Amino acid sequence: MAERALERRRYETLSVIVPVYNERATVAEVIRRVRTVDIPLRVDVVEVDDASTDGTDKVLATIEDSTVRVMTHERNQGKGAAIRTGLVHAQGDLLLVQDADLEYDPEDWPRLLDPVLRGKAFVVYGSRFTGERKNMLPLHWVGNRFLSLVTNLLYSSTLSDMETCYKLFDRRVLDGITIVSNRFDFEPEITAKVLRRGFRIYEVPISYAGREPDEGKKITWRDGLGALRALIRFRFTRDF
Repeated sequence: MAERALERRRYETLSVIVPVYNERATVAEVIRRVRTVDIPLRVDVVEVDDASTDGTDKVLATIEDSTVRVMTHERNQGKGAAIRTGLVHAQGDLLLVQDADLEYDPEDWPRLLDPVLRGKAFVVYGSRFTGERKNMLPLHWVGNRFLSLVTNLLYSSTLSDMETCYKLFDRRVLDGITIVSNRFDFEPEITAKVLRRGFRIYEVPISYAGREPDEGKKITWRDGLGALRALIRFRFTRDF
């Protein structure tokens, strides 16, 4: 397996990629929480504003400093595109995606990091279905469970939450992987490519405070269909 070729290492920096689109009300609080997490690593935060139109850019301008860098897209491209931009600028030997909507709490970072720092994993996902949570909407619950089941059938995995936004990687795992998805299909694409390269994904329980559409929830059933198409596409494509 590919992970057997990687030597265990001493990690120094965690790069946190924060894709942001129209999160004026929550992004400052997310960064406040990020700054208070106690972990034994230097934290490098890369915010990517995906052409927000609600004044998010003004909030980001007030919180940018030596540890928080802000990149800006001139036009809205989607979450996957924002993460790609973040990956280009990230400096860490560990990489983590952190949404800016308060559904995911940075206080869970130590749980995600623990298996990596103890040498038990190179990839860790935070599962919303095994930890404390504010239940998600029924349609989202069914969709997420279905997509995890499809992932397990196609890729011989045992994931409980493929669509989780909390994904932590040893940077070397992503070497040679090209991400092409622009929207929320980033989640199945990166999962498919990591599994096809022979890396096992370690899951840990995380807390989850799901939003509803009137609170700014952006993902819809159409994105679920896109995720299903991506799982099938990346299972059989030669380029991964």
